Amino acid sequence: MIYFDNAATGGFKPRAVSDAVCTVMRYLCANPGRSGHRLSLVGAEILQNTRSFLADYFGAKEDHVIFTKNCTEALNLAIFGSLKSGGHVITTVLEHNSVLRPLTALKEKGLIELDVVSERGYSSLYEAVLDKIKPNTYLIAITAVSNVTGEKTPFEKLGKLARERGILLLVDGAQGGGHVPINLEAHGISMLALAGHKGLYGIMGSGVLIFDENVELAPLLYGGTGSESFNLNQPKALPERLEAGTLNLPAIAGLFEGVKFIKSNQEIFARHLYSYTEFLITALNKMDGVTVYSKPNSSGIVSFKLNDMPSNEVADLLNSEYDIAVRGGFHCAPLIHKYLNTQDDGLVRASLAVQNSTREINFFIRAIDNIIKR
Repeated sequence: MIYFDNAATGGFKPRAVSDAVCTVMRYLCANPGRSGHRLSLVGAEILQNTRSFLADYFGAKEDHVIFTKNCTEALNLAIFGSLKSGGHVITTVLEHNSVLRPLTALKEKGLIELDVVSERGYSSLYEAVLDKIKPNTYLIAITAVSNVTGEKTPFEKLGKLARERGILLLVDGAQGGGHVPINLEAHGISMLALAGHKGLYGIMGSGVLIFDENVELAPLLYGGTGSESFNLNQPKALPERLEAGTLNLPAIAGLFEGVKFIKSNQEIFARHLYSYTEFLITALNKMDGVTVYSKPNSSGIVSFKLNDMPSNEVADLLNSEYDIAVRGGFHCAPLIHKYLNTQDDGLVRASLAVQNSTREINFFIRAIDNIIKR
């Protein structure tokens, strides 16, 4: 199969990632941080090494790196954990439901005021956010990269603004992590949520929330931490305060190797993916009946519409007749589809990895041409 669904889950894992996952599953049955024997201590060392590496890579303190099961959990921890009742939050139409649904829940409970902005009527997304800031605005939540179009947002510029105004900036790095430079200290980011299984080359079941030392978060989960067992309240010390329960050590070990892999290759991979998307977009734009909604980008995302065919129908044809994996539909990001007026049929999203080839892209282009002419 030609796998062009990397924005959903990366289809290519370095050997070091799978080796690390299998080694932990085969030999490290112990729960890290819960016992004092050798196996538990080795597991704890893996956790600490991964935490330290992520902190260095994304510009944060070690104890402010929190492991979660996915980016959705990380975003929920950030949103609910930083809640200021009666406060105002700004987000955008680009967001995934992992941001929109928690914020909507808080709004419907009367706990926050919420503005969702777009570029329409403004010179830029930055100007749209700036226009909505109020005295009680405490949080701006924005994706680093749209999972629908591949558009990179001005999160760095918003970070500077947020820092000047004393506002928290939450960045959803599910699509941006591993593809675009993201650094909490340099970019004024208060909280960064990451998915390990996409651009960071980890496996499913790995997510991370990294936050600035000035941010205080309430726990999302309560339970065992391996510390302060007679304290019936959640411990105050980080990271234990926000990591209740057993962590996914195999996935975390794989994430460590995945981030090491991308750290040494990110710049060249970004250039490679930019050239891939530019090549594919150029070819699709030459076809009658194809509307492309992406610009060349370093995240490998190309979304398009084919005549009046529902996107899921196109995706099914590519799968059944050409053995090509793409994603059709709405990509869990409903507001950007309303903004683009694609809410009826959705978009076909081809999301590439550097491990794909020009041969595969050319085959994909021919397949689209055949579907148009059928």
